[in-house]
Amino acid sequence: MKHVPNALTIIRIVVTPILLLLLFADSLAAQAWALGLFVFASISDWADGKVARRFGVGSRLGQFLDPIADKVLVLGTFITLVFVLPEDVAWWLVAIIAFRDLSVTVYRIILKRSGRVLTTSRNAKWKTAAQLTFLIAVLVFLTAQRTFEPVVGWMEWLFASGILFWSLVVVTLVTVWTGAEYFIKPDINADTKEHAT
Repeated sequence: MKHVPNALTIIRIVVTPILLLLLFADSLAAQAWALGLFVFASISDWADGKVARRFGVGSRLGQFLDPIADKVLVLGTFITLVFVLPEDVAWWLVAIIAFRDLSVTVYRIILKRSGRVLTTSRNAKWKTAAQLTFLIAVLVFLTAQRTFEPVVGWMEWLFASGILFWSLVVVTLVTVWTGAEYFIKPDINADTKEHAT
């Protein structure tokens, strides 16, 4: 079990560019594969942490790669959707999300260099849940849009309704709120294995 967490993390990094390219393809098969790969990658993120904690096989490499893999997957998908759905996934909202995630990561690196570790906020799970729920929902809608009537018609109405834009606004607010906690009330310790942001 020693190498399972790192293997899952590396697989997540490898499949991410593939799913991002698939999102640009205008076909049902491509969108369905992109959805499947994103769900797989999301589950692998949960699984590698679970295995590492349960069997005590965490490593420094894993602590370094895991958050990078998460950022590549989530931010990469957000940025791709800016081009695929520019009217629903506003670039400035994605920029705010990216700035929050990257600023916390930089803050964590700075602390680590001084021998301290920024403990994961208890509310960070809400940020992760909000982002993944939004992204999976959008990928499901993109896939459904290429199926058959009346589903295609429903999806066209959904994309034109503004629901996705306002949902992303909510996701952005949750993301900013959980990020602000790290700077307003940081939980800094000398010895912890927490590394998710």
